[in-house]
Amino acid sequence: MKVALLLEYCGTRYSGWQRQHHADSVQAHVERAMSKVADESIAVVCSGRTDAGVHAWQQCAHFETSATRECKAWVMGGNAHLPADISIRSAHRVSDDFHARYRATGRSYRYEILNLPARSALRHKRVAVVHTTLDASVMHRAAQALIGEHDFSSFRAAGCQARHARRELTSIEVSRHGAKVVVQLSGNAFLHNMVRIITGSLIRVGHGLEREQWIAEVLARRDRKCAGVTAVPDGLYFMGPSYPAEFELPDWRETFEHAGSSLF
Repeated sequence: MKVALLLEYCGTRYSGWQRQHHADSVQAHVERAMSKVADESIAVVCSGRTDAGVHAWQQCAHFETSATRECKAWVMGGNAHLPADISIRSAHRVSDDFHARYRATGRSYRYEILNLPARSALRHKRVAVVHTTLDASVMHRAAQALIGEHDFSSFRAAGCQARHARRELTSIEVSRHGAKVVVQLSGNAFLHNMVRIITGSLIRVGHGLEREQWIAEVLARRDRKCAGVTAVPDGLYFMGPSYPAEFELPDWRETFEHAGSSLF
């Protein structure tokens, strides 16, 4: 049996998704929980790894097992063994050709910035805080230069292990909602720290420290040193992957809209 899990988690106290010997990870908790439910060792494969401090709205992970359980049992049993900041939202029986990573056709991220003079206590480590007023409209216009297939070397972490830097961004939107500025991105795949470096660069434009055309110029240079700083992980959410309709998995957009299109 192959099962796909849709999970949400607050990544604040974890070293990231990937299991590590020296630090606490989301993957390790999920594998321990599912192993207890299955009464056998379970290894899970996710759609996209998240870094330390990064959150997820609808991560997808699959596993194979010889145990026979109802989908509800995987959810209820798994959550009974998970900490409160990791939750299995749903479980789905999937065909043998499903793969959480390789069958994903796209991935989406959301970066939330609280644009206020003072920090937030209630949303501590759940948003980035920028104290100086940002011009979201200018940020949005500048970001449109990134749409399409490009070499994103300028927006790639120095330690990125991807074989090449060509990726395709299908959409990027920057919008203001009261005191909150949201950067929403979708693409076929993302490089290490790509969203955070793009966001850090757009913040410079939003502050008026760089011209609107600067983002396009940075992209063309293919040099990480030309871009802005890497934005903090606190405000970053992996919203989820997209899959072909044949797998009949709920799209993250549907669940997000059903929840009121808000993380808070």
